[in-house]
Amino acid sequence: MSYYVKSIVPIMESKYSSFTNVEKNIADFFLGNQQKMDFSAQNVARKIFVSEASLSRFAKKCGFHGYREFIYQYEKTFGEKSEIVANSTRIVLNTYQEILNKTYSLMDEAQIERVVKYLSEADRVITCGKGSSGFAANEMENRFMQVGVDIDSLQDTDRMRIQAAFQGKRSLVCGFSLSGETPGVIHLLKEAHKKGAKTIIFTANDKEIFTDFCSEVVLVASLKHLNHGDAISPQFPILVMMDIIYNNYVSRSKENAAESYEEGLRTYEHAKPHRSIRIPAERY
Repeated sequence: MSYYVKSIVPIMESKYSSFTNVEKNIADFFLGNQQKMDFSAQNVARKIFVSEASLSRFAKKCGFHGYREFIYQYEKTFGEKSEIVANSTRIVLNTYQEILNKTYSLMDEAQIERVVKYLSEADRVITCGKGSSGFAANEMENRFMQVGVDIDSLQDTDRMRIQAAFQGKRSLVCGFSLSGETPGVIHLLKEAHKKGAKTIIFTANDKEIFTDFCSEVVLVASLKHLNHGDAISPQFPILVMMDIIYNNYVSRSKENAAESYEEGLRTYEHAKPHRSIRIPAERY
């Protein structure tokens, strides 16, 4: 449980809602497959009654150059999942490991750096969500307020709508919605974006429309297609990503504090007056 493998499963899961019916049929095949087989375009196309061209378009929509690259990655990370577990504890731990592997597959280091930059530059941060996502929004408030961030969390839809009117160019709004469809969260993100605020959505469902009103779309692992996806809280994938961002934020703050300290010392040394040495006159 100490290593991570890049998997294309979370990529398919995050884009699933934007797939056509044919593409969903293809995704269902690869997501539900439990055994190694001949994954050639000809064989798969015949097996699920689609054209080879559809397989190629599907692969490109998932971010690959073509079907051959897609299937290479799929086979590389493919492994049979055992439904037999020793005990209930192992069920939970194995599920956690699957979520961590999914998170690793979705993680974008450059994006994390941008999110940390937004957090550092914002005068005011608002987090929002409903249900388990609301708990995650509250946890983000608790974590970041301890390191000096001016942050508040919202779980009530009416408060989200009210706060939408008070956002501006120095604001950062973080919306948590695994489905990507929570009305209050989407409304706040859209209105804040109109007023020039930076906006980030944390979601398990990648939708093309998000690019219209979100500065960043942070994808978190989905609980779908796990051996025991109902064994853990739906908050967990969000909290894992949040901890990654928090750790990067704290590390950057320490680096900036150290740089500021060194700069202050240099400024002081340069600005302080030079003391001349007085040589007393000889007495005759």
